Amino acid sequence: MKNIFLFLLSFLSIASFSQRIKDTIFSQKLNEDREITISLPESYDLNKTKKYPLLILLDGDFLLDPFQGALSYGNYWDDLPEVIIVGVNQNKNNERETDCTVDEATGLPSEKGEQFFEFIGMELIPYIQKSLRVAPFRMVAGLDTTAGFLNFYLYKDQPIFNAFISLSPDLPMGMEEQIPDRLAAIQQPLFYYHCISDGDVQKMSDRSKIMDEAIKKNKSATLNYLFEEFKGTSHYSQVLHAIPSALYQIFSVYQPISTFEFQEKIVKLPSGYVDYLINKYDILEKSFNIKMPIRLNDFKAIEAAIIKNKAYNEFEKLADLAKKNYPKSMLSNYHMAQYYEKTGDIKKAAKAYQNAFQQEEIGDLTKDMMLEKADELKGAIKNEKNKKEEVIEETPPVETPSETPTETPTEVKKTE
Repeated sequence: MKNIFLFLLSFLSIASFSQRIKDTIFSQKLNEDREITISLPESYDLNKTKKYPLLILLDGDFLLDPFQGALSYGNYWDDLPEVIIVGVNQNKNNERETDCTVDEATGLPSEKGEQFFEFIGMELIPYIQKSLRVAPFRMVAGLDTTAGFLNFYLYKDQPIFNAFISLSPDLPMGMEEQIPDRLAAIQQPLFYYHCISDGDVQKMSDRSKIMDEAIKKNKSATLNYLFEEFKGTSHYSQVLHAIPSALYQIFSVYQPISTFEFQEKIVKLPSGYVDYLINKYDILEKSFNIKMPIRLNDFKAIEAAIIKNKAYNEFEKLADLAKKNYPKSMLSNYHMAQYYEKTGDIKKAAKAYQNAFQQEEIGDLTKDMMLEKADELKGAIKNEKNKKEEVIEETPPVETPSETPTETPTEVKKTE
């Protein structure tokens, strides 16, 4: 078994560093060498502590390129996370057929199929975990024969994969009845994606539709499920449609807050806009082991929701959250200034903008902007004070009525 780190060291010495590594593993289960291709994220050698979700590709010979392309494109726009991909090569000697051997009587892996099943779970994954920085979140994908085979990992009480991508599966016997039952019984959070095309063999697609209907009837609350049928595609071309759809389904929580999410999920909330943001990133960390600062644009989305719904008291909580994520920036003081300004405490608002001016700029928040806001509010305070003084000066003094002196009656002289 070759050491992955030796490959990394040799590749680091090359100016044009490649993130793709060919490796060979001797499998005791299969009693043979097996080739794998490892695709590492671009940031792998820049961040020595970061861990990445793991994607195991059956049929890695031809599925690695489209998966890597979709992930790379999605990550460029910050829609998808970086992922370690391990492609199991199965076409050198047409291994995919024997790797997926199934007993026709039991519908379970048999002979080499059973050995290959154990190779993935008991040898390949532990090897990758030991050699590379992988997060606990694991995915598996395959096409037709291998897509059907990967479903066997759902038969375990605790599946070793968290997400399944089954592209036009050729389902072994009885699987259209068994998989819906298994998905309903599994209590851990699980992602399941499968698709067909109108270019598939009719018998294959019909069985997938039957399975889809059964899954939808008894879907577990912990199951994130999606089935798609692609029209106007062949058995092979639909793969290029399905891969990004599957990845965006699995990593939907990773994406920045979109216009749709803002309008349909956030703004309609009666309250708890900051809690929504906190929960979004908590799920990301708990489900995918991805810990990252809350995006600035997501702060802006929650700010807009607070203003739109006049829930100004939430600015205090948003300011606390900003302080945790961007402690050196002016974001926290900016939100506190908004809180004071919207609730009518202009003096404190001006002071908060002044404090923000003394901290680092972030996004479109600049020192000039903070200074202008502070001066504007100071001017408003001064104008208000002047108006009060003018009112006092222009108001005539109120005269108190003087008392009318009473005349002393003239004394009448007494006549003698």
